[in-house]
Amino acid sequence: MIRQKVVLRFPADVVEQPFIYTLAKKFNVTANILKANINPRKEGSMVVELSAEDEDYSGAMDYLQSHGVIVLPLAQQIVWLEDRCTQCGACVVICPTNALWVKRPEMTVSFCSEKCVVCERCLKACPARAIEARYLDEEGE
Repeated sequence: MIRQKVVLRFPADVVEQPFIYTLAKKFNVTANILKANINPRKEGSMVVELSAEDEDYSGAMDYLQSHGVIVLPLAQQIVWLEDRCTQCGACVVICPTNALWVKRPEMTVSFCSEKCVVCERCLKACPARAIEARYLDEEGE
């Protein structure tokens, strides 16, 4: 079983096609859409977590690429530096996926990288600079 977060980039001429539906129906790929955007030039981008058996995943990638969709690995991750955190909660308020939250009753900030979509809003919100964006190497580290 493959489970991978990827960035899909859609050219303007294919942005309105039902790719996620097709991945599910034709290739048995489960897609969890984490972030999606269509810019003014009508080009689309999407951060999505895809899960499928190896053969189905490979077929899905071939299908996307044959239709002009660019598939890129999610090349960044957010790292929360707990020792720098002042527990102010500014990041919690801005996080759209609740990857950062206040743990109760302790009232301390916590972070779950699995929920993070690397929107980078928390980077700007953190006055203590306790959150960093790091690029991943080819091994994902």
